[in-house]
Amino acid sequence: MTAADAVARFSAAVVETSRPEAWIHVVAADVLEAEAARVDEAVAGGACLPLAGRLVAVKDNIDVAGCRTTAAAPTFAYVPGADAAAVARLRAAGAIVVGKTNLDQFATGLVGTRSPYGAVRHASREDRISGGSSSGSAVAVALGLVDLALGTDTAGSGRVPAALHGLWGLKPTRGLVPTTGVVPACASLDCVTVFSADPELAALAMRVMSGPDAGDPLSARPSAAPVLASTARRRLVVPRAAELGDLAPGWAEQFARVVEAARDAGLDTVERSIVPLLDAARMLYESSFVAERYAAVGEHLEAHRDEIGAEIDPTVAGIVLAGAGHTAAALFADQRALEGYRAAATALLADAAAVLTPTTTWHPTLAEVAADPVGANSRMGRFTNFANLLDLAAVALPAGRAGEDRFGAMLTGHAFSDARLLRIARDIAERVDAPGVLPAGDTEPEPGEVDVFVVGAHRAGQPLHHQLADRGALLVGDAITSPEYRMYALRTVPPKPGLVRSVGPAGSGGAIRGEVWRLPAAGFGTFVDEIPSPMAIGNVALDDGRVVNGFLCEQHATEGAIDITASGDWVRWTRSQAAETHS
Repeated sequence: MTAADAVARFSAAVVETSRPEAWIHVVAADVLEAEAARVDEAVAGGACLPLAGRLVAVKDNIDVAGCRTTAAAPTFAYVPGADAAAVARLRAAGAIVVGKTNLDQFATGLVGTRSPYGAVRHASREDRISGGSSSGSAVAVALGLVDLALGTDTAGSGRVPAALHGLWGLKPTRGLVPTTGVVPACASLDCVTVFSADPELAALAMRVMSGPDAGDPLSARPSAAPVLASTARRRLVVPRAAELGDLAPGWAEQFARVVEAARDAGLDTVERSIVPLLDAARMLYESSFVAERYAAVGEHLEAHRDEIGAEIDPTVAGIVLAGAGHTAAALFADQRALEGYRAAATALLADAAAVLTPTTTWHPTLAEVAADPVGANSRMGRFTNFANLLDLAAVALPAGRAGEDRFGAMLTGHAFSDARLLRIARDIAERVDAPGVLPAGDTEPEPGEVDVFVVGAHRAGQPLHHQLADRGALLVGDAITSPEYRMYALRTVPPKPGLVRSVGPAGSGGAIRGEVWRLPAAGFGTFVDEIPSPMAIGNVALDDGRVVNGFLCEQHATEGAIDITASGDWVRWTRSQAAETHS
């Protein structure tokens, strides 16, 4: 896909999805088209742009030249003349910024509801919160509108929304990505983060953004990862069960499955107390460290007290303005206490690569947060609040489901061990998502069971596979259609393949690869109810003579779509497109 194709699809999809509260500013279509043309021209001329044509959404506390930066406070708005360092580096690599996303005002919150631009709803469960503060960024990725999104993370803002949406959230070591051009929440702790459904793409973006910048002194510090013994590199600390706290129903059980997946990946897990980490976490909002939030935007709030309850969120104002009451003596005492927690964290991780925890503790409704905005938010940060205080890196990884909830796990480890954490996280994620498989020889469905053939987004590891897994589907095996079908890349969000039976002469179609899954009949019925137009369930002939239920597409939907029959495999084709874009 060219950059021009990507921005054309975005401009149509952002309207079709109708999620205005996720955005504070969307770049005009003609501006995007001009930028896409420049990228495509550069690629055609031989330029090496590793992110050519990748679409990026940027949290609206990060500067984008010519776009207002509001930090979700209209009273604070200004128009920067230059991109933030992170944004400039992405653009130089060929990425295209499509807009600025909504957030908890001044990046103060983990819920995504503290904004005069509207509470940001979860991408697929609209009665639930999106998570924050990088709310709009996570939703933009989860809806398939963009490839990447930038957030910031002081207390978990780049990890909690990722967990609630089944995304990857990379929170680098402090200073690895410069914060030049970022509105500070707590300047000594803030990190620029990345959201993506693809961990490799997220890692590429992180590498592009990393490196010293004159505007951020912290980015110039030495970036050497600690040297660990060979046994420690594959060892994870797991909290004691009592220290997991008040998890939502089913979440403790899913976390146990994540721990088992880590063991299946060849990792050594050791159970230890993480109380020093949890005690440090409370200091972020319950000590004099909150004064740094006042140092960032306190004067602005003081000057606009008459807007509290209107353009200034009252919960955010209460938190920030309270920071003015702390003394320098209290700050020194708290710094001394934090040194003790850092020493305890160093000891805890002396022979381990990371701590493995859930990312957050629950997924509340919008109504639950509205009823208790401070208490609900406080529960969200149990496992995230300590990372930046203790100078640790973290990766939030998608880790299956607990009932209807997306479940996220997290690795928090040594400063500058970011690459190692991501490798371990990928190993775990691959095993958590491993599908259930029918016993060998169990080839025919029993009464009350239905086999269904899928070629695209419902295959194992693909974005909609959970719709099968949640209904108890088991993998029968790989399968190929008889050579009489055609496959198209439909213009949908997220992208899907359309399978149609060829109406041309014999041999005008092709054989298409997919998977056969077996569901209970009741689960198949509810599965079919969720299928949107233009998709439908019909009979699909396989090359071994079987005829099973399968996804087909209404013929009219293929008009203008790309015929990808020759590829024979949707997953292989999508990977080839990503590889071409990267190259």
